[in-house]
Amino acid sequence: MRLNVLSNPKAKHQNKAEQQAELAANANVQVADTLRPQFWSRFRLDELNHSEWEALCDGCGCCCLIKYIDEDEQGEVDEELVEYTDVACQLMNCETGYCQHYESRQEYVPDCIQLTIDKLPKMMWLPSHCAYKRLYKGQALPEWHLLLTKDAVATQQQMRAANIGVAGRCISEVGISDEEMEERVVNWVTP
Repeated sequence: MRLNVLSNPKAKHQNKAEQQAELAANANVQVADTLRPQFWSRFRLDELNHSEWEALCDGCGCCCLIKYIDEDEQGEVDEELVEYTDVACQLMNCETGYCQHYESRQEYVPDCIQLTIDKLPKMMWLPSHCAYKRLYKGQALPEWHLLLTKDAVATQQQMRAANIGVAGRCISEVGISDEEMEERVVNWVTP
């Protein structure tokens, strides 16, 4: 902790009390933002801290695929009518299946939807394996989820075996016409 204070350019001008207050504030943020044991089964989605919310994501990348979604007049989505393509957002690294600028993605793609508890009820187009959708519907996490396996390699192997994830199976939206996109509907993502 002391190294963080010394590496902070403002620290040279702070007195000891200010440094201790800053350390305490940083420690409180870190403590408040830790993963509580089995938080996904003990707390409602609206009770999760930021780290817990983010930990629910399995990193499959399916939500970043271009999809065709039909809504009724009330804005409801019939999950069975959602069609996913293998065309991904311009920020997706199609080889790894991860966003290249996740933390600042909305600076690059302003209409990127940030999943929140408030938006979740209208996002039932998410894939059926999505932890957010599953917990919202009262279902358990998939057995391969990292929170259950606690082993990233095992999780990745099990996800591949279950045909989950976009890594190596998508192309960028850059340069794809609407006509070409219509030809790229896939059946390996199930809403």
